[in-house]
Amino acid sequence: MPSFPQAPKAVVMVRPHHFHPNEETKLDNSYQADKPFDEQAIKIKAYEQVTQVAKILESEGITVHLFEDNGIETPDSVFPNNWFSTHTGGHIAIYPMYAKNRRKERRADIIELLKEQYRVQDVIDYSGLMYDEIYLEGTGAMVLDHVERVAYAAQSNRTDSHALERFCSHFNFEPMMFNAKDKDGNAVYHTNVLMCIGSEFVMAGFDMISDLKRRTEIIQRFETSGKEVINLSEQQINAFCGNALELQGSSERILALSAKAHSALTIAQRTILEKSVKLVPLDVSAIELAGGSVRCMLAGIHLSKR
Repeated sequence: MPSFPQAPKAVVMVRPHHFHPNEETKLDNSYQADKPFDEQAIKIKAYEQVTQVAKILESEGITVHLFEDNGIETPDSVFPNNWFSTHTGGHIAIYPMYAKNRRKERRADIIELLKEQYRVQDVIDYSGLMYDEIYLEGTGAMVLDHVERVAYAAQSNRTDSHALERFCSHFNFEPMMFNAKDKDGNAVYHTNVLMCIGSEFVMAGFDMISDLKRRTEIIQRFETSGKEVINLSEQQINAFCGNALELQGSSERILALSAKAHSALTIAQRTILEKSVKLVPLDVSAIELAGGSVRCMLAGIHLSKR
């Protein structure tokens, strides 16, 4: 089976035992639930949903490294893709996080497992930038085109241009920064809510990119690279349609996305996607209350096995 740089075969997931939407991130994450909820019920449901997602992905042939979070100080630990990323050639990056309680999500045991099971040459730690109030929240802040080597990034509190440029010069990506806003004028807090890049397609809320010239340039780049371009409405972005991840299963590539996102896609959009991937809808309704979805839950592993 050919290798697809965009679609990792393995992921890291974190199963929370005390999940709840994070009060510290509410101010700049407009996708977080604003309605009251039953904390105990949500905690149990989140645990069960992560367990089920891991099982379904494994049944598709994805290797899932599942870590437990028994702590009560890290409500967003279910989203590990924000604090680290992995890259071909054996590189790991660790990122500076905006919310203070999210900085506690960084775990040595996850990095140690990666070093034990995969070929890791170096770990580049950007987390010290947080002391200068410079933030870059991993593959939430950036959506990476691993083939064309472009890092797409929507400017926000969580995405600083200096940190982005530093990452890009280390990891050989071209930075492509832009402004994206919702209908109320709020900056989109994470790029991966807005955009999903697959091997043969890209789907994004292009109309939310406020600079028309930049928007046109980005669409043209995707078209030139031969990708099918799917424009998502703001309503579909709110249903987390952009927050999906292509993975390499045992027999085919899959697109892991939430059940909510799957039902919000049109039949025409699903038809385009199904030309290259099998759609795998996952129930993460409890986790989506925290303003993130399936993509945020999966830290893709782009490293070679030992």
